[in-house]
Amino acid sequence: MNPRHALLALAVAASLTLVACNRAPTPDADARSDAAAAPEGETADQFIARVNAELEAMMPELTASQWLSSTYINDDSQLLAAKYNERYLAQLNRWIEQARRFEGQTMSPDTARAINLLKLGASMPPPRNPEHLAELTRIASKMEGTYGAGQYCTGEGEARRCRQLGQLEDVLRTSRDYDAQLDAWQGWHSIAQPMRADYTRFVELVNEGARDLGFADAGEAWRSGYDMPPAQLAAETDRLWGQVKPLYEQLHCYTRARLDARYPGRGTVDGGLLPAHLMGNMWQQDWGNLWDVLQPYPNAGSLDVTGALERNYQTLLNEQMVKENALIDSDRRADVAQAALLENAKRMNRRAEDFYVSLGMPRLPDSFWTKTQFIKPRDRDVVCHASAWDMNMAGDVRTKMCTKPNEEDFTTIYHELGHVYYYLAYNGRPPLFQNGAHDGFHEAIGDTIVLAMTPQYLQSIGLVGEQQQSQESLVNSQMRMALAKVAFMPFGLMIDRWRWGVFDGSITPETYNSAWWSLKAQYQGVAPASARGEEFFDAGAKYHVPGNTPYTRYFLSHVLQFQFYKALCDASGHTGPLYECSFYGNKAAGEKFWAMLEKGNSQPWQQTMRELTGGEQMDAAPVLEYFAPLQAWLTEQNEGRSCGWTAPVATQSPAPQAAAAAPPG
Repeated sequence: MNPRHALLALAVAASLTLVACNRAPTPDADARSDAAAAPEGETADQFIARVNAELEAMMPELTASQWLSSTYINDDSQLLAAKYNERYLAQLNRWIEQARRFEGQTMSPDTARAINLLKLGASMPPPRNPEHLAELTRIASKMEGTYGAGQYCTGEGEARRCRQLGQLEDVLRTSRDYDAQLDAWQGWHSIAQPMRADYTRFVELVNEGARDLGFADAGEAWRSGYDMPPAQLAAETDRLWGQVKPLYEQLHCYTRARLDARYPGRGTVDGGLLPAHLMGNMWQQDWGNLWDVLQPYPNAGSLDVTGALERNYQTLLNEQMVKENALIDSDRRADVAQAALLENAKRMNRRAEDFYVSLGMPRLPDSFWTKTQFIKPRDRDVVCHASAWDMNMAGDVRTKMCTKPNEEDFTTIYHELGHVYYYLAYNGRPPLFQNGAHDGFHEAIGDTIVLAMTPQYLQSIGLVGEQQQSQESLVNSQMRMALAKVAFMPFGLMIDRWRWGVFDGSITPETYNSAWWSLKAQYQGVAPASARGEEFFDAGAKYHVPGNTPYTRYFLSHVLQFQFYKALCDASGHTGPLYECSFYGNKAAGEKFWAMLEKGNSQPWQQTMRELTGGEQMDAAPVLEYFAPLQAWLTEQNEGRSCGWTAPVATQSPAPQAAAAAPPG
């Protein structure tokens, strides 16, 4: 998820609030004049029925253009994606304008909800000005293409060497050479510098679109999609972070001590901050790749999932090489290696599918196996950021990854299939309700399954050996999960804290980079090893910024997944500590999960939450319950250490305004 996160269906513009699409009348028509184009005498119910039908008809063309733009990056595919996106957003403007006819009218609750969702239908709010709309979609496609084709090149002539994100991530994953990691980290962040001017203009345009919809700015529009006032969402995320922050601080303190020991004199940055390039991950969002540095008890049973996956791949590769002539040329050997990588990736996906099927969910359709991008092609640039796609609201589901045989990608597959099964479950709903209860729900589904991937489950599928039943092995297991889950939480919060500030103007273009690093220091306690001035645009080195994907959903998902997990463990009849629960194969848990998934966004998320968990509030208490043994152990290990860190004083306030204007209607 890697960032797990994973983008949902539309790579450039569609938000999770409305997975929808396009084929509209020409985009240069003024949306405000199109209210008259609606059928005379049309009722609100008839209007929503028409919008749903038009959305369903539009979906295949828009998603196809976005799919091509992500899997065949070139000028032509970017042009097509931008144009289809432009047409969809122009149509969205027309629908919103037509919906104004029904303000103040009595209508069914479902229709009222659908109209409200329509107004929240794009993470990239479309300006009414057609020239500005066209400019916005061009910039969006260009930034995503720049990210997807990004590479860091060194040397000249025949000595010139270029590496893309996956190769640079491999350095951070496997190398413990301080300078090699720094070079790879700085190299990838250099690809974002050309985006800075485009992103500045992008912000102006999406803010214009948000104001046209009646919001103060794009950030307020994003915060309005949670069945609560937008200001309440900011307070809610602060409350949830306050619950888990003490656990994160203990993990940070332990990690800093281990890095200090590994890199004497260079394991911290001034103020007790962790060096960004030493965290095993390009964005410091998942620390699992530092297992060799952070493993509490090396002799308490192996949890080396990456090693097992690599061995599986090598076995498969050797088998396929044996079938070939030992003297085949290098090109053919590369073909065989690519074929083995593809087959191995499919096997990893089959293993993840098996978990969902064990709960009583259907097998993935045949088209998934023929249309998914499982690995990075050798012949073209693609966006490698993992994502799940619902192409037509009717079962054409697929994922896009550049899968490698490692634990991070293995768990990402389980995460992405969570999106896919959500799509399949709610595909029976009207298109406007084909979405997660809120966007954090969508991100939490697959990660709930990941929590059930206990060491015992991993042992049962042959990825780890027999596990010792000891305090040491428990701490190891908890640490492994915390490096992915707990380490992520402040990162999941700070990205949108930065963008909310950018959108509301409290972070200006002149302070983009300094504000980014101030927030990373404040929330994550990490910093670059050397100063990063405003000539850089380090936010753009994270896909979700140029890809314009709201990120608070990922923070919320890391709370929700533990609530969902606890509820499903209870449904399965589990007794004992929460962290020991795996509901693999339990049909009762699967039935309860599926019942939630098929509701989609047809009702307020609080009601959906109550039906699954018995409560209506997001709550991090299950996180603390799960990690209670680790938190006690970390506190003991950190005794006598000076924990905490000092963040540089920010020159701008990134916090959203406490008072927020209500959305229109």
